[in-house]
Amino acid sequence: MEIKASLNHLRMSPRKVRLVIDVVRKLPVDKALEQLQFLDKLAAEPVAKLIKSAIANADHNFNLDKDNLFIKAINADEGVTLKRWMPKAHGRATVIRKRGCHIHVTLAEIVESGKKTARKEK
Repeated sequence: MEIKASLNHLRMSPRKVRLVIDVVRKLPVDKALEQLQFLDKLAAEPVAKLIKSAIANADHNFNLDKDNLFIKAINADEGVTLKRWMPKAHGRATVIRKRGCHIHVTLAEIVESGKKTARKEK
C-alpha cells in the first residue's frame, strides 16, 4: 500500500529543500520527524508538515498504523520562478530569480497489512 501527499508552490529553492529531504529518505516516519525536529534548516518545517499530512492520509483513508510506515520516496521538483529586477550601475538592471518548488512524498508499509482499498464513506 502506497500513500501519497504533495506540497505545491513552496516559495523555497528546490536545491535548499533537497538538502533536507536527503536526510529523511528511506527512514521510518517517526525517525524522520525526529530528525526534522532537530535539523537546523528552514525547509525542515514544511517537509515535516507534509510528512504529517501523509501520515494523516494513511490513518484516515486506509486505517494504517503510523508505526508501520516509512518514507519510500520523496523528491523536490522545480516549480514556478518569479522574476524580479534589481537596478544596477549605469542604468542597467539584473534579474533576480525567486525560485519555488513542489515536494512529493510516498509512504509505504514496512510489513504489509493486506489492506488494499480505501475506507468507504457513509
